[in-house]
Amino acid sequence: MIKKLSWMFLFMIVFSCSPLKSKAPQKEFRGVWIATVVNIDWPTKGSDEARKQKEDFIKLLDYYDDLNFNVVIVQIRTAGDAFYDSKMAPWSRFLTGKEGNSKAGFENPLQWMIEETHKRGIQFHAWLNPYRATFDLDTTVLSKNHDFFEHKDWMVKYGKKYYYNPGMPDVWKHLTNVVEEVVVNFDIDGIHFDDYFYPYKVAGETFKDSLTHVQFGLPNQNRADWRRSNVDSLIKNVHKTIKRNKTWVQFGVSPFGVWKNNTTDPSGSDTKAGQTTYEDLYADPLLWIRNDWLDYIVPQAYWSMDYPAASHKKIAMWWSNKTDQTNLFMGNGAYKIRNNPDEAWDNKNELLKQLKLARSIPEVKGNVFFSSKSIPKHPDVSKKLKRKLYKYPSEAPTNQKIIKRTVTEPVILSKDFKSSFKKICISHFDSVPSYLSIYKGNGNKSRLRELLKKVYLPPKESKHCIEFNSNSKRLFFVVKDAFGNASQTLTVTN
Repeated sequence: MIKKLSWMFLFMIVFSCSPLKSKAPQKEFRGVWIATVVNIDWPTKGSDEARKQKEDFIKLLDYYDDLNFNVVIVQIRTAGDAFYDSKMAPWSRFLTGKEGNSKAGFENPLQWMIEETHKRGIQFHAWLNPYRATFDLDTTVLSKNHDFFEHKDWMVKYGKKYYYNPGMPDVWKHLTNVVEEVVVNFDIDGIHFDDYFYPYKVAGETFKDSLTHVQFGLPNQNRADWRRSNVDSLIKNVHKTIKRNKTWVQFGVSPFGVWKNNTTDPSGSDTKAGQTTYEDLYADPLLWIRNDWLDYIVPQAYWSMDYPAASHKKIAMWWSNKTDQTNLFMGNGAYKIRNNPDEAWDNKNELLKQLKLARSIPEVKGNVFFSSKSIPKHPDVSKKLKRKLYKYPSEAPTNQKIIKRTVTEPVILSKDFKSSFKKICISHFDSVPSYLSIYKGNGNKSRLRELLKKVYLPPKESKHCIEFNSNSKRLFFVVKDAFGNASQTLTVTN
């Protein structure tokens, strides 16, 4: 009862104060999903020339960099395909125009995207859809090297798509190897799965895995529990594989926002969702959190604050009480702004209310928007977002369980601080990726005031030159590794 009263008091404070007059948190996850399936966000068309595709991606990056976002979650596997040269999947037609063909003038697109993202001090999380094998039933558009042809026994037709059968151990191994290929070969900051585990239910259809259940299920294990255990196995194996190769790469999942309704389980949320993560998609993210298989979770709470069937407010509060062992970020449905029967989305302040709510809940460490094309469509919303909440840059949170290690202080090689345009070259070497944070302050280096810029420092490179604008005569430089460990502060003056 005391906890409920304290939350009510917090709500009164947060929502009676307009506008919110607090500075941005020093650490806050500000992410956006860049969807590539059927060219939702990028590229506009697979047939576009490489030059245009690059220009469009840079335009997206620059837009969100200006809004002080610090993470992009880019879909690099949509349906058994790849946005990179893979030994395990064909080139995606959504990138190249024809599945299996490479892109002229864009020989290493994923590496290029990562480098351009890191140039802006933004993290790059690689988003993979594991179980969706095709986007529709037209298999004539698939490459002859697609798993649909290579492993027909793995495929289950359901609705208007084909899916990898999650109950087959060979499928677990294959999908884990797909992730490992990306982790080993690219300098990503995170691996990300979305909400598609077992498919959303289609009325009148049955997901045909009864024979697989008989073959691989445990004695007396019912179908629902067996399905959940299959997804558990994939999540566990992927987490283990990521950490075995690169301990600093984060693993995050963005499940459907409702775990269970409290009408079927008293511990569920006060919602009336038609389908739920646990009962319909056979995913149990609460188990993954308890077992430390995730570094972060992003529940997709794409409803308005007070939507009767599934209130964003209630869902955020529910998850805040379930995620003490991992970072919690809320997923926000920006695509619904002025584009939904729920009239709450006609209000330009709906999204901002949700972000203010997130900041009022200590357990929520940030937000992710779906999708990247949504915010630019509404300049009045983006301007208010920048002015009210994202005015200052913020660092993306690191894992809750920090691996302790020493980070050396950067050494100045040269500097040019004669004007507001500044250039500095430093020496710093580390075996893991790091970010250089540049702050301006009030002269006391123990109190870093305002983050000006973040710079990605690639592993195993020693010299780094940085250019930026600032009128401050005293700046503070701190190197933070991917685990969150920080160097001593280096003070630089004119």
